[in-house]
Amino acid sequence: MYMELDEIEMARMVFDKMLERDVISWNSMITGYLSAGEIELARVLFNEMPERDIVSCNAMIDGYGKFGKCELAEEVFRMMNDKDVVSWTSMISAYVLNHRPREALDFFREMLSVGVRPDAPAIVSVLSAISDLGFVEEGKWIHTHISKNKIELSNGFIASALIDMYAKCGHIENAYHVFRYVSHRRNIGDWNALISGLSTHGLGQDALEVFLDMERMGIEPNEITFIGLLSACSHGGMVDEGQYYFKIMQEKYNIVPKIQHYGCMIDLYGRAGRFEDALGVIQNMPMEADVLAWKAILSASMKHGNAAIGENAALKAMDSAPEDSSSYVLLSNIYAKARRWDDVAKVRLLMKERGVKKIPGCSSILVNGKVHGFLARKEMDIEFSGEVLLKIDEVVAKLKLEGYEPDLTQVLLDIEEEGKRSLLCLHSEKMALAFGLINIRNGAPIHIVKNLRICCDCHSFIKLVSRVYSRRIVVRDQNRFHHFENGSCSCKEYW
Repeated sequence: MYMELDEIEMARMVFDKMLERDVISWNSMITGYLSAGEIELARVLFNEMPERDIVSCNAMIDGYGKFGKCELAEEVFRMMNDKDVVSWTSMISAYVLNHRPREALDFFREMLSVGVRPDAPAIVSVLSAISDLGFVEEGKWIHTHISKNKIELSNGFIASALIDMYAKCGHIENAYHVFRYVSHRRNIGDWNALISGLSTHGLGQDALEVFLDMERMGIEPNEITFIGLLSACSHGGMVDEGQYYFKIMQEKYNIVPKIQHYGCMIDLYGRAGRFEDALGVIQNMPMEADVLAWKAILSASMKHGNAAIGENAALKAMDSAPEDSSSYVLLSNIYAKARRWDDVAKVRLLMKERGVKKIPGCSSILVNGKVHGFLARKEMDIEFSGEVLLKIDEVVAKLKLEGYEPDLTQVLLDIEEEGKRSLLCLHSEKMALAFGLINIRNGAPIHIVKNLRICCDCHSFIKLVSRVYSRRIVVRDQNRFHHFENGSCSCKEYW
């Protein structure tokens, strides 16, 4: 239950006048402050408590987690003499909420090691952490734990979390398997997780078929269902289908579109190069466009080379979220492609003045149970950097025999051609791929997780590698999955 601040102040007046305060009254005040967003006042009161119990400690762990203070949450957790499953789950959730999946997974392992049986929220949280990491091995271990301990998949959205995890780790077949396994006990979350997963894998037609099955079975879709459907249409270039589902969402299911639905339509039109329609959505929707809407226009402008529209979208996005580096970077890239180097310099100066730093491209790959990371233009795994660079040279030489020519337009710097060729070789996904070719046995797929959108040169490069080296390569970038095999990609060049 959330309380307004004036209600909290009235409660505090009563609390201060109490001659005797039991632990329940202290806990009520602490949870009241936390529900009102007053983390500091809750902290002060917590520190003043003459005697803390498990309820007060759990409340502070949960509160600190929601306010991004994981270290303080763990400090409270470590000082507790008695911990229950809620204590452990709250810590795991705190790290998941703050995008620190590795620490969440470590806590889950520690929880099992001391003999605490995880509840459904703990399992769902740790599966979410694994989804963020993007490597399925840990997820399969959790799935095995669920099976061995006879934990019901229908309990607390565990099945939905498993479907989501497998999809986000690049194993959509496993997601389908879980979905089929719970065929008689599915909830709306299971359907939504599969539709969303199919969308990110570019399997738009499959997502639409799942939705039709859902309708045939009389399952009522919700707003999340349509976000997944509209995203599937966007990733698959299915403009007519996207328009149709946006219409029936309102007319058949009486769902009022939210900013996310409008954002999907903007993205759908933008990817297809239909800027007039995309801008029409922004002009006609009943709320102000957010930064994601303008970034969708900006990305589409970059893709289709429309500098004028991109420039306007970038300014709107920067006004909406001045600390978001991606808007500046996309605008700089639009200028660079047009060889407007003075404007590139102005954008970089603006970033410097505002203290905005570009997020470097980073790619990760799991080999022998360890995650290895590579930064663009810099090898993070120094131990292996020499052999990685030698492997890249070998691969480039082989690909050139097959007609590969580096796409120098992807280097958005005003430098000589040879310098551009060198920089392209140091893109993070190429280094991760080279590391995978060295260390992952033939026949086994290579899975790479990239924090940004894959560039056109790397996309062409990896397609050729999949054919020349007869390897199946899966890349999860910022927006979607790319499955490379036999010289082609699942995205069908629509990304």
